[in-house]
Amino acid sequence: MRLIRILAISGSLRRASTNSAVVRAVARLASGPVQVTVYDELELLPPFNPDGDEDSLDPVVARLRFHLGAADGLVISSPEYAHGVPGVLKNALDWVVGSGELAEKPVALINASPRATHAWASLAETLTVMSAHVVPEASITLPLQGRSLDALAIVEDPELAVALRSAIEALTTAARQLVVHRAIGALSR
Repeated sequence: MRLIRILAISGSLRRASTNSAVVRAVARLASGPVQVTVYDELELLPPFNPDGDEDSLDPVVARLRFHLGAADGLVISSPEYAHGVPGVLKNALDWVVGSGELAEKPVALINASPRATHAWASLAETLTVMSAHVVPEASITLPLQGRSLDALAIVEDPELAVALRSAIEALTTAARQLVVHRAIGALSR
């Protein structure tokens, strides 16, 4: 069975971020032929400027595009700030609007707070406009608000681990379907 590569991105730059703990927990919980890479250069991305695509592309942007292009699926766990997507995450997405790495890519949106619904909806809309496929069965809300859990504590919590494993499985299934669909399309050309 082919290895499925998942890129996991936290929309938070905080050192003790719950969302960062979630993506690290996803990496720990992935099993079988699934490899999860946690993206860790969000804060290094320059502010989006369309001229950057025409001039020499910043190496951090090039690496983001490479990682997204190489991934079969994407996990995003993001906080909500002022009813919106954090600027650093939106900036990262802006850098790939026109480059196509997210086209048809299955995405799991993990929400770490049941109260944070505005950013989730906005993020889902942005990704849909970018032609990504937000997988409903892989997009979950975890009851982490007010709990200071690191990745290991999330993995060791039976309820949280089951929910994350289920989300990973749904994302992996969608990613496999896309891989097969693309292979069939390539053979029919």
